[in-house]
Amino acid sequence: MKIDVTTLENKKSGSVELADGVFGVPVRSDILHRMVNWQLAKRRAGTHKTKGVSEISGTTAKPFKQKGTGRARQGTSRATQMRGGATVFGPVVRSHAIDLPKKVRRLALKTALSSKQAEGKLVVVDAAALKEAKTSALAGKLKAMGLQSVLVIDGPEVDQNMRKAAANLPMVDVLPQQGANVYDILRHDTLVLTKAAVEHLEARLK
Repeated sequence: MKIDVTTLENKKSGSVELADGVFGVPVRSDILHRMVNWQLAKRRAGTHKTKGVSEISGTTAKPFKQKGTGRARQGTSRATQMRGGATVFGPVVRSHAIDLPKKVRRLALKTALSSKQAEGKLVVVDAAALKEAKTSALAGKLKAMGLQSVLVIDGPEVDQNMRKAAANLPMVDVLPQQGANVYDILRHDTLVLTKAAVEHLEARLK
């Protein structure tokens, strides 16, 4: 399929052929759901922790005698039922990562790219570079193109002026092609690819 190529000045700059095997895959919400779950689970720190009975500070002595007090018998003040005692089956430090086959992850990225193409929210530009790292300049260019929530994916190297200019825009992110991922693509309304990004993504996913 063919798609028009524009410049950041919103002028037409030819066209590019998109591979149907990458940008024309049937959209499957179940695959996208599995991939987003995988990404978000993997980024969780898993550093939550509560203290078990062996970790609570305090004496190991019996808090009061067994008989004659009228109270329920207790063996330690560190037990769960005691004030300041341990937590039973509380969270421990662990990894939340889940397994997902590599071919499912590849299919999910193809599906995310295809979904943007099917919705008409895929824009291809000839290059994503700025002469100066000016946030106002980039904001003006995106406004002229009618874009607000944007993910820009460039080739292997991202223009540093572009990266710095986008850093202060709340709904604009810039990534190299190797950083392209399903969650960020779906999180933004519009996907902007450079011609270099299209070439690299097709070579990577074919």
